[in-house]
Order: sequence, then C-alpha cells, then structure tokens
Amino acid sequence: MRFDPLYNPYPSQRMTTYARKGMVATAQPLAAQAGLEILKRGGNAVDAAIATAACLTVLEPNSNSIGGDTFAIVWHKGQLHGLNASGPAPMAISIDAVKAAGHEKIPTYGMLPVTVPGTPGAWAQLSERFGQLPLTEVLQPAIDYAENGFPVSPTIGKYWALGFKNIKALDNEPFTPWLETFAPKGRAPKIGEMWRSQAHARTLRLIAETRAEAFYKGELADKIDAQFRTYKGYLRKEDLAAYEPEWVAPIHVNYRGYDVWEIPPNGQGIIALMALNILKGFEFKAKDIVETYHQQIESVKLAFADGLKYITDPKSMALTPEALLSEGYAETRRRLITDSALFPTAGVPFKGDTVYLATADKEGNMVSLIQSHAGDFGSGIVIPDTGICMQNRGSGFSLDRTHHNALEPGKKTYHTIIPGFITKGTEAIGPFGVMCGMIQPQAHVQIIMNLIDFLLNPQAALDAPRWRWLKEKKIEVEPGFPDAIAQALERKGHSVQRALDSGMFGRGQIILRNPDSGVLAGGTEPRADGEVAAW
Repeated sequence: MRFDPLYNPYPSQRMTTYARKGMVATAQPLAAQAGLEILKRGGNAVDAAIATAACLTVLEPNSNSIGGDTFAIVWHKGQLHGLNASGPAPMAISIDAVKAAGHEKIPTYGMLPVTVPGTPGAWAQLSERFGQLPLTEVLQPAIDYAENGFPVSPTIGKYWALGFKNIKALDNEPFTPWLETFAPKGRAPKIGEMWRSQAHARTLRLIAETRAEAFYKGELADKIDAQFRTYKGYLRKEDLAAYEPEWVAPIHVNYRGYDVWEIPPNGQGIIALMALNILKGFEFKAKDIVETYHQQIESVKLAFADGLKYITDPKSMALTPEALLSEGYAETRRRLITDSALFPTAGVPFKGDTVYLATADKEGNMVSLIQSHAGDFGSGIVIPDTGICMQNRGSGFSLDRTHHNALEPGKKTYHTIIPGFITKGTEAIGPFGVMCGMIQPQAHVQIIMNLIDFLLNPQAALDAPRWRWLKEKKIEVEPGFPDAIAQALERKGHSVQRALDSGMFGRGQIILRNPDSGVLAGGTEPRADGEVAAW
C-alpha cells in the first residue's frame, strides 16, 4: 500500500491520556515506550527519563546527540532539583583565533562552534543521585535500537533529509564521518526505512559501563581529542576531563497561584518567567480575542529584549535573575504596553533543534528534561567509529568583545533549551516543555496561559495554534491560527506572516498530576510523531 506519510489533509483529534502507575511523554513513540518499559522494570521517573533521553539520541538524531547538552528539573520525594549540563567553550579558543582563521562570526558547521558536551555527564549524575536501576540497564533500550535498527518516523525523516542536504553541500573531509554514519547509502534514510549504527551502540555501552568516564577521561575522550587535533579544532581531552554538570536551584514566578519553574541562566527560561510576570498584571476575558494575543506578544517581546541583552554565563551577567524577576521591574515593563505594537530593542532569534520529554512514576516523582545539540545535526562533526555527533552550541557566541555574550575560553553561551515545571503550594503539578530554539519561552508562556488562564486540558493546551515573535514588530502564525485575529493584530501594528507548516512552532509535552488521587494526565505534541506511553 502506497501513501505519503507527511500528507495529512484532515484535522485530527487526540484525547488527554490518563494513568496512575507511570507516564512518559516525548516526540518519538519508540522512545516513550522504552521509558515506560524501564518504569515497569522497577525504575523510577528519573530512570525512565534517562532511558528515553538516550533512546532519542538514536531515534531522533537530527535533534539531539550524545555530543550535546541536557537540562533537567526533577521533582523527587517532595523536593525540586535543577541540573544544568551545558558545557563551556574550549580553553584554547579565543576571539583572536577565530578571526585569524578568517571568520567574522562563528560558523554553524565544523570544528569551531563545538563546546564541551554535557549530555553523558547529565545521564550519569541523574542516575547516581536519583536512579534506582543500574545505568547499564537504563541505557540498554537505546543500545538495542542502535544495534538492531529502527524504522525512521515521519517528522524525523523530514528533518533528516534536510540535514543531509545541508551537510552534503559542505563537501569537506571533516564531514565524511557524518555521511558514513547518518547517510550510509549515500542519502538520508527514507521514512519507514530501517537505520542502525553499531558504533553508536558501542559508545552507549561504554558510557553505561563507565558511568560516562569513558567519554570525559577515557577511550572516547581520546578519540574526540584526536579528531579535533587532526582538523585544527580547539576542543581537547583536558576540556572534557575538567567538565562537571552543575546542580542549580530552579527559579520561579508565581502566576495566579501556581509557581512556574525554570532553570536559571545561562538558559533562556527566565524570558518565559519575565513575560509571565508582566502578564499577571492583566485580566484576560477570553483566549481567542485579539487583546489576549496582543498582550501576550508584547510581553514576550519585552522579555526577549531583556533576555537577549543580559543572558549569558551567570558569572558574566550584569544583572541577577532576582533583579530581572522583581515585581517592580515587571510593573515598569507592563506600563510600556499600549494598544499598538511596540518596537523592542532585541537581536534576531536563531533556530535550534532539541528534544523534550516528561516522565512521572507512581511514587509522585517527575522529571522535565530537554536535550539538544543546537542546530540540525549540530556541527555536522561526527567522531569516527563512535556515532557521536558534536553540537554547535558555540555558534551562539559573539565575536564582538563588548557584547555580553562574547566568546571567552571556558565560558558558557546563551542557551536556548529550557525544561519547565509547575507546582502549587507544596504539591507538584507537573513537568511541561517545548523544544525548538527561540520559540521555547514563547511557547511556555502560551501553554501556561492555556492551562491556567483558559483551563484547557493538557492535550488541548498543546493543540492550540501558536504564534512566534521573530524580530521588531514581526510575528509568524502557524497554519490553523484564526484569520480574524491575525488581521486584527495587523491593525494593531504587528507585521504578521503565516507559515506554510508548523515546523518552527515547537514540539511539546505535558504531564499533570492530581495531588489528591495521584492520577496522571498527559498531552503530547500534534506537530510531531509523539506519544504518551502510560501504565
């Protein structure tokens, strides 16, 4: 039977998923099922999150990799914990060195944009602190998929083909290992076609057996070091050996009785919190009226203007998160919003590729985890015989020495990936998140308002058509966004453009827990291949 897996001409409807013993929500069904299987074997929500995240490096390699970064918020035995596993720039790199190589900005592909990967360290740290099962058992599903293969799913197949086109066009020797790994037949695998990587399986097994020591101090570190020396990159084994993920205290604002939590900078989650801090000063009569969208957009623009100015490595920030989230500052920003679109001072948002997942177990533990290697297939640099695709997070640095996010050795750049979490009083409500570059804080705001202001169920909160601010007064709306509201926004001074598809509007997941019954309610992204796997 022949059909086009990307041709879906009719509106479809998904229902909220309910369960009691456990739940895993992510954008790839096989990964969600792997996490659920770990729960059924006696693992907790953290074990399930690690298993799902590891599977996603195999099952969705266009969006994340072993050579990327991971952020997580964990609710464990009544306490909230944050993990920032983003890595710094190599110690040997500098603005002078990059400019001497003939670059006016850090390139998207190649050796230069690679920073120290944090993902393997994140898995090891989460497992050691909160896990119940051995890491070897938790990573086994990912090893099995890498070793035996899996059929490529539709959304992932679409972006895999785009990544192949971009990297093939580079026609440069350092990218040959990527082509051998991810296009072994001389092309991207087709939707529904099997793909496997024995090298990826061996790497995952080494990480599991050594609790990531092989990646940062052993055999894998040696291979990474050798490849970067061969092609005049800056990352060294010493950079890897010095790296440790950072446990951090999540930051929050109270929004209409609920505490909304994010990871603090260098992540951009504070932008969502600043926008919500502004928005809580308004009363919303209904969701689908122009005033609601106008105030959302204006608040996000103001929050981004501050975020793009101040967010960088926290050691280099000119303002503290507390100052940016103060009630007084929110009020001064709120006063700038009028009935017409404002022109904020901000940079141009850049694109990104990421995976997000949420897990929950029968004991009430929950995880909000997001993992990324920045752009499509990151830097395009694959370490031979390992399956490790290195991220290009360093492309976010500026080569302007006066810029707040200027490149420095050992510095962390502005980071787009952000997991979210909701609590009320002393009770956990649940994890939520949306992947995809600069849409993330914008989508967080839209989802929180859908849930809290407009009382939508988790699935409907994700289904609702989204908008995204691009720059200045320009916004983009996705297919399905109401024409009448788009036209009304134009009359308020917004420059509105309509997207042909929903690819850049993010892919999210939500799990909410009823504190009284312990029943879980989950929603998954209609813009992806996702699934809520429940027990």
